[in-house]
Amino acid sequence: MDKNITIYVLSDSVGETGQQMTNAALSQFNSGNYQTKIFPFIVSKDQISKVFQEAKKEPSVVVYTLVIEELKDYIIEEGLNLDIPTVDLLTPALRAIEEVLGFKPKGESGLIRKLDENYFKKVEAVEFAVKYDDGKDPRGIRKSEIVLVGISRTSKTPLSMYLAHKNYKVANVPLVPEVQAPLELFQKDKKRVIGLIVDSDKLNDIRQERLKSLGLSFNANYANISRIEEELQYSRKIMEKLGCLVIDVSNKAIEETAGIIVNYMRENVDNI
Repeated sequence: MDKNITIYVLSDSVGETGQQMTNAALSQFNSGNYQTKIFPFIVSKDQISKVFQEAKKEPSVVVYTLVIEELKDYIIEEGLNLDIPTVDLLTPALRAIEEVLGFKPKGESGLIRKLDENYFKKVEAVEFAVKYDDGKDPRGIRKSEIVLVGISRTSKTPLSMYLAHKNYKVANVPLVPEVQAPLELFQKDKKRVIGLIVDSDKLNDIRQERLKSLGLSFNANYANISRIEEELQYSRKIMEKLGCLVIDVSNKAIEETAGIIVNYMRENVDNI
């Protein structure tokens, strides 16, 4: 019989580290009903006490990534009093590093998430990628640092998001034979435009899987090999007119393609 359990994750920051570690641990158990509750920005005993008052009502484990000794001690104390297992994810690593370095850690909360200039730039880039995804607004082409072009399912969106996490403002534009490519695309510095192509057979497989996931028929024109070859031929003509770099992503991971783009931009574009 499946057993219910709730994992309470306490953090003095946003709780991302504790959540990832908890998910990794839970993935090793293939039965049961698991729930994870995240409590970020823990700075007081009162906050901790409220969590334990909730946790004592059900089978639970308290996981935490705090650096302030007084708060960590309080969690251990509450766990013992209420017979709730507690897991300190951070202290063992801190002690090992301290032993090698020979001096104590800062003990300052939330250092990993200091809102510095780089953090804000990344957030801005991610928001930009979402706003100007899939050619939603041609104005994004003018504002972007990089523009990705290609037919459907050539990894434009995931690549845009990956590059955004590298702090690049990326817009992507789908190329469709029946739809005229935006004028802004031809006005853009060709060195900032990247064309994406893929092997027609591989793309056919990808599109069929997409149709399958949507519960649609494989006979749809979207996954017709002749249609795909027509789209690819059209996209190559547009890319040739643009004079842009063209990358075949058929057998490349997102990270590999992103690496090619970043290196190209660094070598060929100023102020990137």
